[in-house]
Amino acid sequence: MAPWIIQIALVAMSILTETTEGKKDTVLYCSACRAIVDELNYSISQIDPKKTIHVGGFRLNPDGSLTDKKVPLARSEANLSELLDGVCGSMSDYALHVDPDTKIKQYKRFAPRSSDAGDFPDFNNFKFDGPEGSNALKFVCESIVEEFEDYIISLFAKETDHVVDKLCNEVSGVIAVNDHCKGTKFQSDEL
Repeated sequence: MAPWIIQIALVAMSILTETTEGKKDTVLYCSACRAIVDELNYSISQIDPKKTIHVGGFRLNPDGSLTDKKVPLARSEANLSELLDGVCGSMSDYALHVDPDTKIKQYKRFAPRSSDAGDFPDFNNFKFDGPEGSNALKFVCESIVEEFEDYIISLFAKETDHVVDKLCNEVSGVIAVNDHCKGTKFQSDEL
């Protein structure tokens, strides 16, 4: 009788592990990654490009001089870290958008920014799920930022073009999110 109970227990455990393993929502993860890039690019663009910040060790050289350098504030590590801390707060401005022609689903920004001056999207194609939809997007955003903060900062500090492709599509070995964006039909200019 004991082998029979063990077999039933193994079958039950295998069924439970298959059902408890959640499959990541590719639309949600890819949209969150692209929203992070879009929000950071927008925040960087709002900073005066003439502003600089001193970086360096602030140690005295043997001759008594300091070796520090000025870098643009917008792409400094300190500024990017600060922007990254607040980037997920804007996920409530996104909702699930279904393209009427292709039926492709993705989360897109529906709330215009202050500089958009009345450029409202067509709300007929958005599906507003209430706070659950934006909470899920915010949670995924926070997960991505928490896990890959250093990589995101280093990428934004060096790159100015094609950041969305590098972060969300190309580097599949570095960021697990990239696997979610590879098979989808997203395009960089859609966000």
